[in-house]
Amino acid sequence: MTTRKLTILFKTVMTGAVLCAITSVSATAAGDAMPSDSVNPLIGSSNGGNTFPGVTMPFGMLQWSPENTRGKHTHTASPSGYLYEAGRIRGFSLTHLSGAGCAGASGDIPFMPITAAVGSSPSRDLQDKIYASDFSHADEQARVGDYQVRLANGVSVELGAAMHSGMARFTFPGGKPANLLIRGSDSEVGSSDATVQVDKSARTVSGSVTSGNFCGYLAKADQRSYYTLYYVASFDAPFAQVGAWHDGTLQPGATSASGGTGYGDKGFPESGKGSGVWLGFDPSKGPVQVRVGISYVSLDNARANLAAEISAGTDLAQVHERARAAWNKALGHIAVDGGDANQRTTFYTALYHVLMHPNVFSDVNGEYRGFDQKTHRIESNQDAQYANFSGWDIYRSHLQLVTWLMPKVGSDIAQSLYNQAQQNDGEWDRWTHNSGGTHVMSGDPAVPALADIYAFGGRDFDLHGAYASLLKAATVPTAHDGSDDGCNVECVGQRPSLDQWLKLHYIAKQSHAWAGAAETLEDATADYALSQLAADVGDRSNERQLLVRSGYWRNLFNPKATAQGGYIQDRNVDGSWPAFSPASDDGFVEGSASVYVWMVPFDIHGLFQKMGGKSKATDRLDRFFHDDTGHWAFTNAGPLHAELNNEPSVATPWLYDFVGQPFKAQQVVRAVVNTLWKNAPDGIPGNDDLGEMSSWYVWSSLGLYPEIPGRAELVTGSPLFTHTVIHRANGEVTIDAPNAAVDHPYVHAMWVNDQPHVSPWLQSNFAEHGGHLRFDLQSTADTHWGSDGANAPPSFPPAGS
Repeated sequence: MTTRKLTILFKTVMTGAVLCAITSVSATAAGDAMPSDSVNPLIGSSNGGNTFPGVTMPFGMLQWSPENTRGKHTHTASPSGYLYEAGRIRGFSLTHLSGAGCAGASGDIPFMPITAAVGSSPSRDLQDKIYASDFSHADEQARVGDYQVRLANGVSVELGAAMHSGMARFTFPGGKPANLLIRGSDSEVGSSDATVQVDKSARTVSGSVTSGNFCGYLAKADQRSYYTLYYVASFDAPFAQVGAWHDGTLQPGATSASGGTGYGDKGFPESGKGSGVWLGFDPSKGPVQVRVGISYVSLDNARANLAAEISAGTDLAQVHERARAAWNKALGHIAVDGGDANQRTTFYTALYHVLMHPNVFSDVNGEYRGFDQKTHRIESNQDAQYANFSGWDIYRSHLQLVTWLMPKVGSDIAQSLYNQAQQNDGEWDRWTHNSGGTHVMSGDPAVPALADIYAFGGRDFDLHGAYASLLKAATVPTAHDGSDDGCNVECVGQRPSLDQWLKLHYIAKQSHAWAGAAETLEDATADYALSQLAADVGDRSNERQLLVRSGYWRNLFNPKATAQGGYIQDRNVDGSWPAFSPASDDGFVEGSASVYVWMVPFDIHGLFQKMGGKSKATDRLDRFFHDDTGHWAFTNAGPLHAELNNEPSVATPWLYDFVGQPFKAQQVVRAVVNTLWKNAPDGIPGNDDLGEMSSWYVWSSLGLYPEIPGRAELVTGSPLFTHTVIHRANGEVTIDAPNAAVDHPYVHAMWVNDQPHVSPWLQSNFAEHGGHLRFDLQSTADTHWGSDGANAPPSFPPAGS
């Protein structure tokens, strides 16, 4: 193993502020390779992973990446814009989300080079037959900070990114027209307005697009716009010709256009609608380079962002190297040795996906667009404002990892969420996109998110103000809490049917929530996490009351649900039990009753008691992870089994630590790591959900997991690598497992700071201060280590239970 210091600093006003949190650390890998050399951006671009292969910075505002098409212009090939199996590209747009579901998001301002004359409106190319191009993966190269592809039309495209800006080079073949479409209105799920202006003398194109509509096809509540992206593109070559279009009208020679696509009756762009411009170049003069700055505040800020990061005269190679340096610093927070090349690539790509989101949303001058659609400036304690928070996903393990590695980034994310709530009439939205809330999914995930951040060292935010706001939201019902708008998937309330929670002590089948039983479990987790924040601010009275409320999940545990045992299930308002099946998803969100019965992460021992004790709980776990033939049942094995490609199941393997059989946790986790994750386009088992699932893989490879939302205790599995160093300002963590191997998942012995350790968990002070872990691993199960129930991880039952 070799180490060397990363010393290249990318200094810009705002970028430098953010990157100061990504401290200079030692990068380790085989030979002189850097962490970025072990990243494959194509992992997750198939099999529903929904990642994109283009260029971005750690937490970058700009993500320049291809937009694929499968022949229907109003429907993107993938929610990320890119699907590995789709062999045609219709543009390279400036913004993307990695791993999201629904029908797409962002994908703003596609640039598309073509080698044909513009003879009809691109908005009328409904099947992407004219103004798109095939490509082959053999002609594509995706690396950290550097994406290149040679299109079938002969154009070579090269992309680079800075924090709020990007640079591209288009090399056109000789003897053909050289035109570049700028499809100003064509965000992935449409736009309500767009404007674009060409300045031939200055060689610039500037404009804006107003969009939103995330998951809008699912409910009218989200068929709306809530952000405007401004952009300025500066070219190094003169425009030989220009033109514009609006809907079906082509306007050769025009230098401006306006008009959005609309969202139609069903939440998709309207066919034939839209606007943009095209630029013609002389291909004999060489490649065309463009520098693009973006902002969600104004054109002036877009210009300032571009000037600060990619000034005139900057070479594309410089942009590539600066991005790689930034990524090596970020990825270098974890240095691994051992394993094979595919394991290291899968690991570092997972960490890469973790560190893409949330995204810097403030400009180099500190301004950003708030949820009230007004311009704000970051707080004095912030380096940046962040956006794009998939709360239902990332409260489980993503924010813990980000904050553990970069506490300042975690702190700024917490402050950003509080800022958004203050601008949103006190409501904390569960899924935020740019400057708007989308309400997608269930529960009140902002609470465990902030508790996670605080527990893992993110302390530089207004804790008291945030806590007071969250407490009010958890105790005072609002009109939105009692509304059906957006339901099921996008119920507008922060705490849907909060009045039932306060009166019935559960959310009923008949409610204003997506699903009553799932909402009950999410609210119980939120109240437990809020009790931890209450303790952090010294509010002992509400800490006790919230702990009592965290036990309300017990009101939905029906011990007679089936002859085989009790389940958490839907309950009617009158207290009666409706018809029930463990295989049913009635009352649940993206999972069955068999999946959700385990989702009480803070009170596991209480759950086991309800199930009849640890022995019966263990038998049920065994059946959960195996099919009737005894084979693994990790995903797509039916509703009675685990779905480790989605969030409700991800914490379940470590429950074996709580029953005194940690060898089974080690076995299950390693089997999932070895079979569902790989160095291939289909190497992520489901939606990566803005890095949440990738964070699961990183934690699992380390042999650790943050099981309890709002607390920093870590349960243990077994490390994948022989030597790992986690570089943290608050104390390094070293993990040694000299005999780690694919077929050595079982812990025989463990030492913490050179002291023997027989418990399958670590107290919170380890996460806080760091230390040294050493594992003795073997190929056969050690049923003795960690089996003493007295050494099991803790649970936190409701007060008075």
